Amino acid sequence: MLKSETNTVQVEDILIANQLLKDVVAHTPLQKNQRLSEKYDCTVYIKREDLQHVRSFKLRGAFYKIKRIEIEARENGIVCASAGNHAQGVAYACAQLKISGKIFMPQTTPKQKVNQVEMFGRDFVEIILVGDTFDDSSAHAINCAEVENRIFIHPFDDKDIIAGQGTVAVEVMNDIEEPIDFVFASIGGGGLMSGLSTYIKNLSPMTKMVGVEPEGASSMKASIDKGAVTTLETIDKFVDGAAVKCVGNSTFEICKKYVDDIIGVPEGKVCTAILNLYNEHAIIAEPAGALPIAALDFYRDQIKGKSVVCVISGGNNDIGRMQEIKEKSLLYEGLLYYFIINFPQRAGALRQLLDSVLGPDDDITTFEYTKKHNKENGPGLVGIELKRKEDYPGLLQRMEQNGFPFTEVNKDSTLFELLI
Repeated sequence: MLKSETNTVQVEDILIANQLLKDVVAHTPLQKNQRLSEKYDCTVYIKREDLQHVRSFKLRGAFYKIKRIEIEARENGIVCASAGNHAQGVAYACAQLKISGKIFMPQTTPKQKVNQVEMFGRDFVEIILVGDTFDDSSAHAINCAEVENRIFIHPFDDKDIIAGQGTVAVEVMNDIEEPIDFVFASIGGGGLMSGLSTYIKNLSPMTKMVGVEPEGASSMKASIDKGAVTTLETIDKFVDGAAVKCVGNSTFEICKKYVDDIIGVPEGKVCTAILNLYNEHAIIAEPAGALPIAALDFYRDQIKGKSVVCVISGGNNDIGRMQEIKEKSLLYEGLLYYFIINFPQRAGALRQLLDSVLGPDDDITTFEYTKKHNKENGPGLVGIELKRKEDYPGLLQRMEQNGFPFTEVNKDSTLFELLI
């Protein structure tokens, strides 16, 4: 049974949701962060939805939606499609309310995420791995809803889902002791920002709501710029919790009304924020959760002396991705470079590179080379990590001076994708 909710969400809807959820979800901390406050010369509070029961705000909307239709859901069962946090929220709700659920996930979903859904859903949830993308899984889930008369639980474009996510704002407004000048929160499909902005803008119209999207999947910005819901042809899937080709009709209308600004943040910048949150604040944030922190650099002048709230929306970060996250961060910060270097086929060539080309703080991270005896030169793939990006021009100059012809792989996107 596929239903679409497009009615406008009111403050009263969010307060009703908050009353129902207050004994179900964790009232997550709103923490003043001293290091971020000093860094940006303002007062930064972080809302820790990464500490929610399923390590994501998604539990709020999913549980509230299913609770609202509990009698019908118990009779017919529910179905959803998700590769991550929405699936975990739905699974948790199904187990708590003892409702049969089917969750469709792409076959490419990491085993860790599948295991999490199984853990939260226990015997009440059946997981179906199908297709290579979320869109494939969603199509199968919608078909299942129609064939089996199950209720489809949309991840964001639903009045009850939005109201549930809006309970984050209720907690923020109740906990903070000063007026809020800025709220930064991630936008994927738009459910979180729709709930936040509906509640906060009605209570505090002067507060500026800033939506943060991954630069490679800025579907809400594209839709607002064009004045209508717009589907992106391709997206960068790295920030998986916010990489959405098309936002919802309801979320588009709400964000168009209440959100003051939307910014796209480069994926590499998101990776830097993830690492900084972990290394400096002991916070494990998933890419979508780190988006608001990553955006602060771009608003440094505007937020100076202001009161700022950043919602860390989730902490389901797969540890297996950390090497990729580190590499993307180093590439974005201008600290990691790849070269194809033509080495002379003579003894001591590599030693010359180490002694005469590398700086004292430079480090080789990648080296792939095969000596060819019948040629004067042989190409090698070399990755070099710098301590300071300002050292890069000197590195290039020393390679030229020492007779090492090279190609900068970073500047050739086709070559980079092929080799790295």
